[in-house]
Amino acid sequence: MSLPKQDARQLAERWTEGVLLKRDVFSTVERGRFRTDAGEVEAVLRRLDQVPWWSFGLAWHLFRRERRALAVARDLDVGPALLWAGRRALVRGFIDGVALHLAKPHGDAAYFRSARQALRKLHRSGVTHNDLAKEQNWLRGSDGCAYLTDFQLAVCFRKRSKLFRIAAYEDLRHMLKHKRTYAPEALTPMERRILARKSAPARLWLMTGKKVYKAITRGVFNFTDREGGGRRLVNDAPVIRDVMLAHPDVRDVAIVAFADRRSGVGLYAFAESDRGDFEAALRDRLSAANAPKAPEHIQIVPRLPRDAGGKPRTEILQLVAMNQVDLIDPLLESDADRALMRPILDARKNLRDRFNFESADHAPASS
Repeated sequence: MSLPKQDARQLAERWTEGVLLKRDVFSTVERGRFRTDAGEVEAVLRRLDQVPWWSFGLAWHLFRRERRALAVARDLDVGPALLWAGRRALVRGFIDGVALHLAKPHGDAAYFRSARQALRKLHRSGVTHNDLAKEQNWLRGSDGCAYLTDFQLAVCFRKRSKLFRIAAYEDLRHMLKHKRTYAPEALTPMERRILARKSAPARLWLMTGKKVYKAITRGVFNFTDREGGGRRLVNDAPVIRDVMLAHPDVRDVAIVAFADRRSGVGLYAFAESDRGDFEAALRDRLSAANAPKAPEHIQIVPRLPRDAGGKPRTEILQLVAMNQVDLIDPLLESDADRALMRPILDARKNLRDRFNFESADHAPASS
């Protein structure tokens, strides 16, 4: 379904295509640049022209909810600013930061103080977000503060009704669940009581509606993980990893998902090895083993970035795969980490959907 002519004309004149962030049956989301009256700024575009016909009605409903909520919350500085809105596309400001599940703010009580302040501002404006259980809907900005994104389920209330109070309570409770994960020592006695007490609608939802929701999202829409890799990341990646690990020259393998303009979702495999010349051998091995479809990209790296426990830092590798390399530096803790990432960034494979967001420090040596 194509965009209305007015939407298409505005985007042709003002939007510069960048990196694809997400594509599903509800919208296509990409990062790029948008020309405002004050000049060109980094921005995020949501568009409905590539959704299937059978999901368009719901997609349009969710789009309208986000458009209205962003308009109401425009000046609150708790989420992306609404820069432009058409009938089936909107452009929101880009927030320099990463999602909560990538940032992992362990022990960062200040982050969660700012998260509570953000919710207070949003609720005072009469808006509830209603989708804050997802860590990817919380951002940790480069300033260390919390920001909200993805307002497709948001509701704008005209008055502080009982329904509003319940929805606001659940927004707060879901934020506190994340605080319990990353900064449990900072929870106050009152916050612990809130965590222990779900609202009646929430309890009913868990007993009934959530089961239906999971059946629909996982069975019909194929949503099975928070990174957006779907069944390929959940089901195929472990099989692919085992086959690759069986090669005697491979020490470890990390596989992440990325949005791909051709296939929708692609897989990117990072294989740790002292050899750098056997990608073809790995692909032959996958083919001979009748493994699931091979990753779109396989990159041999001398060392994988790892956390204190020795596990590969897939949050960093996913940003590499998605060409969001300008967001990596805040996640690195030392010059040694940066030195380790340099050859990985220089040799990264997904250059088809690359845009000039990277700084000179992170740009590939040649591309």
